[in-house]
Amino acid sequence: MVRVQSLSDSGIRKIPDCYVKPPSHRPSLNHNAAAAVVSNIPVTDLAEDFSHDPSVRSETLRRLSSACKDWGFFQVVNHDVDVDMMRNIREIWREFFDLPLDSKQQYANDPISDKGYGSRLGVEKGATLDWSDYFFLRRGNVGR
Repeated sequence: MVRVQSLSDSGIRKIPDCYVKPPSHRPSLNHNAAAAVVSNIPVTDLAEDFSHDPSVRSETLRRLSSACKDWGFFQVVNHDVDVDMMRNIREIWREFFDLPLDSKQQYANDPISDKGYGSRLGVEKGATLDWSDYFFLRRGNVGR
């Protein structure tokens, strides 16, 4: 398995074709009627999820579901996670991804799990791969 960071750091001149999405699947700033694109990522306000009004909670969950289905990601606001803690976590992740590859490989995921360090694989044969490495944590994975 060749890690994306290794490819990127190698000085390759051309991204391998298996990582290149067709133009129709790439983000675009083209706003014509035939290819209308929303330029702002979805934002989920968690404070609304705790509203006493059931219709507000329902609409928040509908928007969240739509963001997951249509975008695959979203921004969360009003989550009450401490800003300093988020900065510390981001710094820890940066330190991890700056480690030499052999050090990160100690935390590699196994072939049947996405837990740990890895590179996103295509779900089906011939699928376009994500140009990223990851470290997924799930309950029970922390002491690994």
